[in-house]
Amino acid sequence: MGWTATDIPDQTDRTVVITGANSGIGLEATRELARNGATVIMACRSLERGEDAAQEIRDEILAADIRVEKCDLASLESIRSFADRLEDDIDVLLNNAGVMAIPRSETDDGFETQFGVNHLGHFALTGLLLENLGLEDGRESRVVTVSSGVHEQGEIYFDDLQSEQSYDPWNAYAQSKLANVLFAYELERRLLTAEANAKAVAVHPGYANTQLQFRGPEERGSQLRLAAMKLMNAVVAQSAEMGALPLLYAATAPDIEGGAYYGPGGFMNMRGTPERQGSSDRSYDRETAQQLWDVSSELTDVRYGLPEPKPLAESVR
Repeated sequence: MGWTATDIPDQTDRTVVITGANSGIGLEATRELARNGATVIMACRSLERGEDAAQEIRDEILAADIRVEKCDLASLESIRSFADRLEDDIDVLLNNAGVMAIPRSETDDGFETQFGVNHLGHFALTGLLLENLGLEDGRESRVVTVSSGVHEQGEIYFDDLQSEQSYDPWNAYAQSKLANVLFAYELERRLLTAEANAKAVAVHPGYANTQLQFRGPEERGSQLRLAAMKLMNAVVAQSAEMGALPLLYAATAPDIEGGAYYGPGGFMNMRGTPERQGSSDRSYDRETAQQLWDVSSELTDVRYGLPEPKPLAESVR
């Protein structure tokens, strides 16, 4: 039997920020981290839904140390406000929130929503929380970014990042999920170059039974697609509790390697307990990663202050 939630080490005196913490795998990760003593800051788009989820956990785990903060990843203003309010030292930042295969729309800042929320929002948030992560402290901090197996179909379209010329919901999702992995690897390289006491990793949950799959069909008004997704979730998907394991493993296991990619090791990497895996060939392209980093910094106006990787740094592959 592989690694499960019962293997989570004691998290007392550790503080974790989780985006999208009020539902799905984010909620399950919050629950297990709180169960094991962590202070969990639930960064949620909706305060009401976040508080409902937090109360659900408090009802189950009386000693849960959790609080809800508003952070809408579709708004750079909201992200900056959250970062400005946050005075806590952070041990783990879990970049989990996301949207999948929705009709084209734009964030408050004019970004295509999937690229804006899934990648640019988390890029900005991570950069704004570097000081909270204490890169030069004695403690080791971690940045865990949630991607998807769909990243393997992704490509970064620098000539049309916002899908203004052509939009396909799944292509845009795949691009955003590839961006997540490229970001995690590039961040790890820069942390290594800075000799920072921190690690950056990417994870994917496999195929987990959550509400994520339903938003696209619901926004398109397609009852047929919605029914098909519900059937797939019932027949193929693993539980949200299992889908959260790669996140929990990357956040808490002592043997985690920076610049690595973790996901379920079972059937077609869609289910099972977490293991280290390889990501797509495109995800290891350092030139693409650096270009994406530079473009993301320009679009969000967030500068990390970390040195560019040394040409021969071997942080991944």
